[in-house]
Amino acid sequence: MISFKKICFGLLLFGAISLNGYAQDSTGTDDLTFTEIKPEAADSNTKVTDTVVNTSVAVPATVNQAAAPSTEEHKTLWGIFIAGFVGGLAALLMPCIFPMLPLTVSFFTKGSEKGKAFQRAALYGFFIILIYVVLGLLVTVIFGADALNSLSTNGIFNFVFFLLLVAFAASFLGAFEITLPSSWVNKMDANSDKGGLAGLFFMAGTLALVSFSCTGPIIGTLLVQAATTGALLGPAIGMFGFSLALAIPFALFALFPSAMNKLPKSGGWLNSVKVVLGFLELAFALKFLSNVDLAYHWEWFDREIFLSLWIVIFGMMGVYLLGKLKFSHDSPLAFISVPRLFLATIVLAFTIYLIPGMWGAPLKSISAFLPPQETQDFDLYTASLLGGKQSATTDGPHKYADKFHAPLKLNVYFDYDEGIAAAKKLNKPVMIDFTGHACVNCRKMEANVWPDKDVYRMLNNDYVLIQLYVDDKTELAPADVTVTPEGKKLNTIGKKWSDLQARKFQSNSQPFYVLLDPKKETLLAPPQGADYEIANYKKFLVSGLNAFH
Repeated sequence: MISFKKICFGLLLFGAISLNGYAQDSTGTDDLTFTEIKPEAADSNTKVTDTVVNTSVAVPATVNQAAAPSTEEHKTLWGIFIAGFVGGLAALLMPCIFPMLPLTVSFFTKGSEKGKAFQRAALYGFFIILIYVVLGLLVTVIFGADALNSLSTNGIFNFVFFLLLVAFAASFLGAFEITLPSSWVNKMDANSDKGGLAGLFFMAGTLALVSFSCTGPIIGTLLVQAATTGALLGPAIGMFGFSLALAIPFALFALFPSAMNKLPKSGGWLNSVKVVLGFLELAFALKFLSNVDLAYHWEWFDREIFLSLWIVIFGMMGVYLLGKLKFSHDSPLAFISVPRLFLATIVLAFTIYLIPGMWGAPLKSISAFLPPQETQDFDLYTASLLGGKQSATTDGPHKYADKFHAPLKLNVYFDYDEGIAAAKKLNKPVMIDFTGHACVNCRKMEANVWPDKDVYRMLNNDYVLIQLYVDDKTELAPADVTVTPEGKKLNTIGKKWSDLQARKFQSNSQPFYVLLDPKKETLLAPPQGADYEIANYKKFLVSGLNAFH
């Protein structure tokens, strides 16, 4: 019993942390028209001609390849599936589902031979999966593929998602319950008395409706995360993983009913699972608020404020697990179980791990969730990278420098034309970093890979670094506003660079790194996305330098 609960609590924590770990920022390319691209020569620099209609933005030669978008999307879908599956395991421990497990399995096994009981339970599980996958598909149908792509960078949606997750957290903490109309449950339950396939289907539907007060916040969070990845099948894949985790126990326990005796008994620990999930929901809601703050340059929700809130939230979670913080719906806690003590230890250790971040510690394991390092007011870490210098070498104020902060105090250009002109003057190659405020993989690269001594030296001394934010909401000056050949108005900084990346490089994922010769504006190496292996990223930068020289 103890072993089972320990494993379940561990999966619960891992699932909640991993839920945000697969976000992949993207921008829709449905409205763009691409022309055929013919390479001039098959040389080592993969030089190609630019045959696309010119806009007012100077652009490099078009790349006849995306940075393996299918591979990135494949990884994203796997991540969504894993997050959904772990979320389903967490849902099994909810007070609305766990007590129903032995009752439902006994219904299948009572008066039936083993093979028939397993067959009925398997069909029951299949219908659970079907119901939830259809729910995921409905999200895609209602919003549409292009809308899903824009959700991750839309300020209004991010703020709504923040409020939604706060509401889910309050529900789990016991403020109220999210329930569906009782008439829906009664009708579904009445139809479940029918025999055959129809009866099993309505039984599965009854489970989905009755358990909604517990599973609703988990499903809602999963759908929000899946939708904001921009992956077309994300919501359906997430629901498939979630429902598969729910369905498997019913089939397995119908096949091995004696194993039911080894399950822990229902009790107050089930409500503790809800409360822990509530704390996690509240913590991850802050990520969406941070996205809005960065995209609209509010500049009040910086790294210190984010970390201070996380320290308080996870600190309270640890205190709760130790039984020192109680809610009105908690059962009396006579003693602390060993699994609960272990989990409290992990949570409190994580809380202590966060504290040095208040003084600029990179906190690499969670850097993808945090606001950028450059929003830190008191930062001892970045200063250590500069070897005693106040900042990296600059040649004066850059365009849009009042809107964006250079990561690690590097000398960064935020406008393509200005960066290319500087590179020509300095006779250095260019690295374009297509990035975004809401891009978790971008922050992870900047915190985990760029601080490496050799990588930092090359970015600071050997390249001219241009960062182009594809999700920024700053309005362009009237002279900079353009209209694409398709009639789309590019009136913000984000739209301008998003169109540039999609039209010229046929890629819509971030981060996306492009190495260019500024004089010929040709590729020095095949572009690539996030790669957390420092050795691989060094090879990428070195290959560009070798090709340039």
